[in-house]
Amino acid sequence: MTSLVVAAIDCGTNSIRLYVARSSEAGLVELHREMRIVRLGQGVDATGEFAAEALERVRAALDDYVATALELGATRVRMVATSAARDVANREAFLDLTAAALGRITPGARAEVIAGTEEAELSYRGATAGLDAADPALVVDLGGGSTELVVGSAGTVAHAHSADIGCVRITERALPTDPPTEAEVADAISHIDAALDGATAVVPLDGVCTWIGVAGTFTTLAALAHGLAEYDPALIHGSRVPLDDLIALCRRLVGMTSAERLALGPMHPGRADVIGGGALVAMRLAERLGAVGVTELTVSEHDILDGVAMGLAEPGN
Repeated sequence: MTSLVVAAIDCGTNSIRLYVARSSEAGLVELHREMRIVRLGQGVDATGEFAAEALERVRAALDDYVATALELGATRVRMVATSAARDVANREAFLDLTAAALGRITPGARAEVIAGTEEAELSYRGATAGLDAADPALVVDLGGGSTELVVGSAGTVAHAHSADIGCVRITERALPTDPPTEAEVADAISHIDAALDGATAVVPLDGVCTWIGVAGTFTTLAALAHGLAEYDPALIHGSRVPLDDLIALCRRLVGMTSAERLALGPMHPGRADVIGGGALVAMRLAERLGAVGVTELTVSEHDILDGVAMGLAEPGN
């Protein structure tokens, strides 16, 4: 097998992430992984457009990411963009800036705005690879603008759905006060429940044996639940949180100010102001899953980025 270095980039509503890996007989070997908060979805729910300053933050991060990937020998790149980029009026401006950067690795490459179903399938593939989990497994990718739910067994997806709820979208839509009022929390929950009703009509929860959470809200919740003084991905990957503990933690976070959340050791500065919205989504999901017999959340550090990289490394791509 010829060794190949690939670069996967995921740009969501809140963050942009890079994963560079080398192919081997045993699978992908991680060379570099990085995340930056760029808040591409800043104000999108209200304006329908990317803000100029948000595009500039993405451009700066992407230039650095491409330089890193080239230094590590990457010859293939794929960048996927998710919820924030699906319906904006100035999407072409975003795609043009990605083309300028990615073309340094692969001429003609630019970000792909993928559908929610593909996002769910890539997240499922990445999250479950190498993770010891009983089937059927529910993978939930809780992002800034959307949340993907996908159920599968033995690596095969059975049901998938993308819901328009995420930590940034819920915060901007319903949680303007710091800390939020009881009325704001109730409004946020009504939005979340309506979206989850639609999601679970497509992705049934009955029979789910394992709940796997991926992306920054879940990994941060796990770090807090385990009392970590600082974030440590090696301790988070594969860790488990009982649902009762998760629900109690989510309720506590929602009631805190951004400054109080920021003072918590594992909290990323770019997540403190929006994790309350993400915690509400996690809490409402936990309550539904508890009702069908699930007792804990398993957290994976591997997600859509790993799924994208695995696809890049396959022969013929």
